[in-house]
Amino acid sequence: MELQWPLILFTTFVAWSAGLFGTQALLATGGHAKRSQLPAWVASAALLAVGGVAVFFHLEHWERIFNGFGHLTSGITQEFVAIVVLAVVAVAYLAAMRRSDDGATAPKWLCWAAVAVCAVLVAAMAHFYTIAARPAWDSALWILYVLGNACALGPCTMALVMAAVGDDLAPIGPPALAGAAVGLAAAVAFAAFLQASGGSFAEVGYYFDPTRPTAGMADAASAVAAQAPLLWAGAVAVGGILPLAAALMGKRSGNWKVWGPVAI
Repeated sequence: MELQWPLILFTTFVAWSAGLFGTQALLATGGHAKRSQLPAWVASAALLAVGGVAVFFHLEHWERIFNGFGHLTSGITQEFVAIVVLAVVAVAYLAAMRRSDDGATAPKWLCWAAVAVCAVLVAAMAHFYTIAARPAWDSALWILYVLGNACALGPCTMALVMAAVGDDLAPIGPPALAGAAVGLAAAVAFAAFLQASGGSFAEVGYYFDPTRPTAGMADAASAVAAQAPLLWAGAVAVGGILPLAAALMGKRSGNWKVWGPVAI
């Protein structure tokens, strides 16, 4: 199965957007990062928009997208509902900020609601891809992996925003380090699951194709082995270990203008 880059970009940017919005809301519960609230909100909205545009390139007939929203048990319907709820909460959050005395404060209940909605959106989006017909995808570890991406990308991006606008960087260090650690743990767990998934495929000797009666099925174990370098070097080393190391250096040095982009 070829890589579906529109869906890869969609899941990445939506998780990134939710992670950033959730992080700024989490910091707001303690009254932190006031200068960064509006820039972070704008950045989060932009990331969500990019993800929304990317998904349309996956559709041959994008004008028929609403045909998929037939019932609430549909994964795409749940995903759409979660995005709409997030948009409503984000608009309410922005309105609360703009109406506050300092232009950067939202009620704590709304901040916690934003954190919860961000987590639900990422989980709903990832759950849509847990398909029984694809054994390597059909695991809760995939959902945790996408949540881990949001936990790593969000705080590290927030740290970069805070460094750029001159906010106090002390409050973002622990969330960035913890988020990167969660991202690495989720990446290792999911990578190990994928590595072992070759044995979950049924071995079928031949295709039922009258034009190729003796053509052997693809060797699942070989396919998994061939992808191992990309999996461990890309998803784990570059996507997990490097962000954690950068977050550790950022927390120690306080120089998120350098280490924030590396982590992201």
